[in-house]
Amino acid sequence: MARLADYFVVVGYDLDNRVEGEGQGRILQRFPEKDWEDSPFPQGIELFCQPSGWQLVPERQQASFFVAVLTDINSDRHYCACFTFWEGLDNPQLKKTETGDADEADEEPTVVQTAKVFAPKSLVVVSRLDYTEAFRNCLGLIYTVHVDSLSTPLETVIGNLLTCVIPIAGGSQIDESPVCSLDKVPQSPACDWLLACLQRGPEQREDSLRTITLGAGDRQVIQTPINDSLPVSGSSVAQLFRQLGIVNVLYLFCAALTEHKILFLSSSYQRLTDACRGLLAIMFPLQYSFTYVPILPGKLLEVLSTPTPFIIGVNSFFRSETQELLDVIIADLDGGTVTIPECLHISLLPEPLLQQTQTALSMVLDPELEFADQAFPPQSIQPSALKIQDKEIRAVFLWLFAQLFQGYRWCLHIIRIHPEPVIRFHKAAFLGQRSLTEDDFLMKVLDGMAFAGFVSERGPPYRATDLFDDLVANQVERIRQEEACPHKVMNHVKELAEQLFKNENPYPAVAMHKVQRPSENSQNTGKSQTPFPVLDDVAVQLFIDHAVAKLKTAPPVVKAELKSMVPSGPLLGDIVDRNGNVMANSARRLEVVRNCITYIFENKMLEAKKNSVVVIFRFIRDRVAGAADSAETPRRPSPQTPPPAPPGGAQGVPRPAERHGPSSVSLAVPWASSRWDVPGTPPEEASGIDARASSTGSSRCGGAAALL
Repeated sequence: MARLADYFVVVGYDLDNRVEGEGQGRILQRFPEKDWEDSPFPQGIELFCQPSGWQLVPERQQASFFVAVLTDINSDRHYCACFTFWEGLDNPQLKKTETGDADEADEEPTVVQTAKVFAPKSLVVVSRLDYTEAFRNCLGLIYTVHVDSLSTPLETVIGNLLTCVIPIAGGSQIDESPVCSLDKVPQSPACDWLLACLQRGPEQREDSLRTITLGAGDRQVIQTPINDSLPVSGSSVAQLFRQLGIVNVLYLFCAALTEHKILFLSSSYQRLTDACRGLLAIMFPLQYSFTYVPILPGKLLEVLSTPTPFIIGVNSFFRSETQELLDVIIADLDGGTVTIPECLHISLLPEPLLQQTQTALSMVLDPELEFADQAFPPQSIQPSALKIQDKEIRAVFLWLFAQLFQGYRWCLHIIRIHPEPVIRFHKAAFLGQRSLTEDDFLMKVLDGMAFAGFVSERGPPYRATDLFDDLVANQVERIRQEEACPHKVMNHVKELAEQLFKNENPYPAVAMHKVQRPSENSQNTGKSQTPFPVLDDVAVQLFIDHAVAKLKTAPPVVKAELKSMVPSGPLLGDIVDRNGNVMANSARRLEVVRNCITYIFENKMLEAKKNSVVVIFRFIRDRVAGAADSAETPRRPSPQTPPPAPPGGAQGVPRPAERHGPSSVSLAVPWASSRWDVPGTPPEEASGIDARASSTGSSRCGGAAALL
């Protein structure tokens, strides 16, 4: 269980503080005033309420809403939902002119000053949960109560919002938060009706199974995902593809995985957030670990010069200030273009995965393309609804990652489990078995921080599993059989999309969902409105204190974690053999030896040892298998004469087969402290290794190379 909202903040225009002629924002009120221990209050929130700057305008603007994302020092993300409306006030510049205190340097004499101006005011909800639509409904309801002068006190609505507790995942919306409504006990004092609401009956608890209410006649349904490891995207992925197209998004996808700098431009703040959110959603099961700022205020544009990778969104108003960025990929959401600097090289997906992914995405986004040349096309071919299409696109990328990472668990090396798991991934073995040692894209992905987090999170053998684990372990054979048939791929994609949609929407839309909206008369920009009142902090704090007291006395909520052994899937060698893409053993081993020599000259002896041991064990396995096959097949004596004695050898020296039994051969690994007895190993191979192992230091690589 978690709080739906950690803080509620009122941010307004600071009339007394102007820096270099620019307006400033300041926090007027915040609830609660004391920080939560598990969620500190984010600093600088007033900058994100007006990313383009705090300005006075001569005409009232329409109310706006967007969600900004702030990251604290612990790398925890805080979602700041900002609802901004405009309030009229007397022009402060005219007042300064009348009193003779106006600063002539800050004013232009040709500008006509109006007597009435409008200043922005923002209502902000800060939360660790990403529920964009719920925050839009809650802040819109607070604004409706204010402008339409509803009978419900604002303190009631805000208090209910701050005390609402919902499950993080699991799909069950058992609301145990103290949601109160003045409709039930309208005449009671605040403390009495609050306690009455906390002691709800069975019928009321059943009604709150899937809904929450803020006490203003509303009824809101919040869909929590069944499995919180899967991202919640809404329709952001589908919107991103509609804005930029398939090829451009694939470039951004590959750029993000290979740790490039990505900058989104748009005149809409919410579209910037949705685009960044959609890009992160298609990267699943990898998680982005670098700088992530969907909405960057204009005063913080120097962040774009950071040397580390990032995904950042900036308003198109600052387009001119981004032209000199030479190592940043710029995606214009409004214009549908992606600009890649000439100095950057983006590694793309390996073939044929790139072509298969483009084909699948085309079939999802434009199903009419397949029948465009038919003489008698089907009567009606319509693309899926936006939210369904969103999940189909995500299913294509999930299918893509299952092909890229198939068999990855066979290359995990668990060093220790307690107190914390320490797991290493054998990249050379994975790339060698997949015949992708020369693929630039996959090598960069495996070296990146996102894959390091992937190994740390999904490496433990006993944990909770999700859709990706099932796909990469149990459906590899199906993917292999269907990859040559686009229609079968699409059927599989639709099945995955259905599971993603059910995870994000565990139950269908409910008709009882009801949220009041402002009347048309109150939305008229020409009508004067009363300023947003100062809230009674004592009444709001009363809600919070009672809710905290109730949660302390309530029994703890224990989340049942369904952990199990993670299936490893088919052997990596079996996958490659079935696909028929195995490279020659010599080429693969030479690649390992080349890396071994490089590590030695770079004085990375630990890495050199790991590479050489892999080659030696593979050599032993092949030799043992060959010896076993020859032993099972008896050879008929040949009438040929016995072979001559070795050059320079004495007569009467027994042949190797006579000198050694099948289990008396020992193998010494270079610079290793132990020997292995290998049955059936030809003595000339073993003695060659011993001789090379005992030679000079430069023969270390020669001993490994002799195995090839």
